[in-house]
Amino acid sequence: MSRLPAGALREAVVDVGAIEDNVRHLRRLTASEIIAVVKADGYGHGAVRSAFAALAGGATRLGVSDITEAIALRRAGIDAPIVAWLHAPGADFAEAAALGIELGISSLAQLQQAAAAASADRPVGVHLKLETGLSRNGIAPDAYRVVFAEAARLERIGRVRVIALFSHLSNASVDDDRAALRAFEEGVGVAASLGLAPPLRHLAATHAAIDLPESRLGCVRIGIGLYGLSPFDDRSSADLGLRPAMTLHGAVAAVRRVPAGKGVSYGYDYRTERDTTLALVPLGYADGVPRQASGAGPVVIGGRRFTVAGRVAMDQFVVDVGDSPVAVGDEVVLFGDPTLGAPAATEWADAAGTINYEIVTRVGPRVPRRRVSE
Repeated sequence: MSRLPAGALREAVVDVGAIEDNVRHLRRLTASEIIAVVKADGYGHGAVRSAFAALAGGATRLGVSDITEAIALRRAGIDAPIVAWLHAPGADFAEAAALGIELGISSLAQLQQAAAAASADRPVGVHLKLETGLSRNGIAPDAYRVVFAEAARLERIGRVRVIALFSHLSNASVDDDRAALRAFEEGVGVAASLGLAPPLRHLAATHAAIDLPESRLGCVRIGIGLYGLSPFDDRSSADLGLRPAMTLHGAVAAVRRVPAGKGVSYGYDYRTERDTTLALVPLGYADGVPRQASGAGPVVIGGRRFTVAGRVAMDQFVVDVGDSPVAVGDEVVLFGDPTLGAPAATEWADAAGTINYEIVTRVGPRVPRRRVSE
């Protein structure tokens, strides 16, 4: 039976080899340039290790949400292009510009702020985001002409370099995404009429990159697929040729034999039906284990599957293992690669009424990450 390192309560193992393989696979599938999205600490996997792995797998650019995330990557020694697309009101772009970080631009004001941060010999790289139906950030269609004309002017005088036009799809339906693609193409046409011809266009994330080939446009943003998880309800990672990169596991902290009728965890939502063995697992909602999965989340101990018994607490939960032989220190796998016998992150998502994106991203800082390459 597997065990964690001596003294370890919990651990997330991150297989950077899986990240590399996932990028290679999606490059072949899409025949497109890959922007590897490593925001939110690489969806919980570690932004720096995920970025290096994605670049090794053939990604040519990195995407993050905000400038702070981009600066952290630069300080870690990553010199590949990085784009950050969500900015606080009145954000200072000076440090980003000095570090060569590209900026997603959603308004005339942001464009002008970016230009103001340029140096005499270094224009600021910008990706102009178009609002095409998602109703989040992005340049509104009625502002296209003003913003595009200003971008063209600023590019001519060396203040900005327009690297891309981009947008984001809803994945609500194929028809909705095709409507957004048409709106995007109309915006690209307006930009061209005003003298903008950036080298990149990117619209598709993992979902559309796989399922809507016409949205690839030669460049796709890969987020959840980078980490080997499926964005679809009806297809698994294995179905898509992807390998989950994270395995979350812990060590049994205590074992207790109890009689029938014994209450378990807060509220006694679970009571044992017979004499049984309870195993205490030292991960809780402080570590990202969703409390909403109380009584439903799956685990594997010693090659056998069990379910959380009762409520998930802040630091721990309990598993009723019946008469199975379980000892203190035995490995408990919450999720990982199902082809290797682990529960899927998607199973925890289903148990908690959420999505697999959230399950991996919410794994907390108290859980050490260990890098492997397999």
